[in-house]
Amino acid sequence: MSKALRRARKHLGRRGVILLILGVGKACWGASFLVNPPEPVGLQLLTQACGLRHWAWLWIVCGTVTAASAFARVGRDRIGFIAALIPPTVWAVAYMAAVITGDYSRGLWVAIWYLTSHVGVIMWAATVPEFSVPKPPRGQRDEAG
Repeated sequence: MSKALRRARKHLGRRGVILLILGVGKACWGASFLVNPPEPVGLQLLTQACGLRHWAWLWIVCGTVTAASAFARVGRDRIGFIAALIPPTVWAVAYMAAVITGDYSRGLWVAIWYLTSHVGVIMWAATVPEFSVPKPPRGQRDEAG
């Protein structure tokens, strides 16, 4: 591993790394809706309000906030985890609505997938303690102790 990569990993810590991965992934997923929007099967609840290209921006903005939060101090990174939860939760609700209305029976499984592999993982990651927090500067250590 290069020196720069080690330094970046140390700065980000465990929580920052997961926020960066989640954020980049969400932003890319949103960009895919702009470049080549899929058929909106099961997403009628969303597409009644506006098209998938508009909903793509939810993923992109939340992904950007999530990725940017990777560089925040531990304890101040909460906004990143909250932003990461929003798009998959919205998609899960839309798919559940499609199941309830009878528009998309497969939506139940897709909703469960979003709730477990996205929402569940994000909620778990938000509870992971940061063990690699750098020691406070020497002056602050002396005052504390």
